[in-house]
Amino acid sequence: MFRINRVLGVQTRVLRRSFSTSLKAFQESKIPPKPQGEIQGKPIKNYYIDEDNNVVIKVKPIERSNETTDKKRRRLLYQSRKRGILESDLILSRFADKYLAEMTEEELDEYDRLLDEMDWDIYYWATKKYDITPLPDRWKDSKVLIKLQELSRNSGKEIMRMPDLNKKEMTMGEKK
Repeated sequence: MFRINRVLGVQTRVLRRSFSTSLKAFQESKIPPKPQGEIQGKPIKNYYIDEDNNVVIKVKPIERSNETTDKKRRRLLYQSRKRGILESDLILSRFADKYLAEMTEEELDEYDRLLDEMDWDIYYWATKKYDITPLPDRWKDSKVLIKLQELSRNSGKEIMRMPDLNKKEMTMGEKK
């Protein structure tokens, strides 16, 4: 999901962090405003304007109907390790290392849907910081999210590090 703010009649992407110098330069660039239904000359579909006057665009995940279970496990392992945010990479890669090989097809599908969410949302849900990002109803009864929250609690007070990649059972999708 992307958020687009309208700034002085011009639509810009906002990635949930402040780009004050870039924003100031953008505001001063005198770019003519775009029509509400277009970005970069292309019409926007599947969007709405939220209560803060942001344009919210829903991006559908890629359908993978012919994907085998082994390929799905490998893809989910990769997506767990390569999120782009270190905190999410650490929690999700440890989760995948511990649980991915033993997950049922239903749990794999649920985890796949969870990974389609925004990185910071997953992080705040995993650490139960609902005041920052409220937990949507669709995730309240999630078995996968409960396991992720238990792992992120780190009750054993372990020093967390990224799991090694050379485990044959994870790279090949075999059960431990």
